[in-house]
Amino acid sequence: MIDKIIISDTSCLIALERINQLNILHQLFSSILITKEVETEFGKSLPNWIIIQQLQYPKKKAELQQIVDEGEASAIALALETDNCLLIIDEKKGRKLAESLHIKIAGTLQILLLAKSKGLITSLAQMLSQLEKQNFRFTNSLKEEVLKKANEW
Repeated sequence: MIDKIIISDTSCLIALERINQLNILHQLFSSILITKEVETEFGKSLPNWIIIQQLQYPKKKAELQQIVDEGEASAIALALETDNCLLIIDEKKGRKLAESLHIKIAGTLQILLLAKSKGLITSLAQMLSQLEKQNFRFTNSLKEEVLKKANEW
């Protein structure tokens, strides 16, 4: 997972920032690519290891916006332009669209599971509890699945 170029949609950035864990992304990956649209949706200043990448083919974003919101459309479009990438995306519709376009994806919970496996966090359950308190939604079955993988269930 780590040898790929990492692209992020907005939801992971917002979720991790709200629980003061945005730096986990930097600890896992040297840099993250985002689009200008994702930066706008995030709405706060970003650390210098989050790099804003211009889309080469903005028409593709416009096509994708017929299905998903602007930030997701731009992140998926950037992933289509980028070889050997992993797209961090959480919203169900965006994930399905990305998968249908053969883009490798991960969600915020998978990123936290990776952080746990690397020893960057001690309790995945605690992180998930903090996310829930910030109204970050995920299913109980997904929560159970990642906690089992982290040996916390």
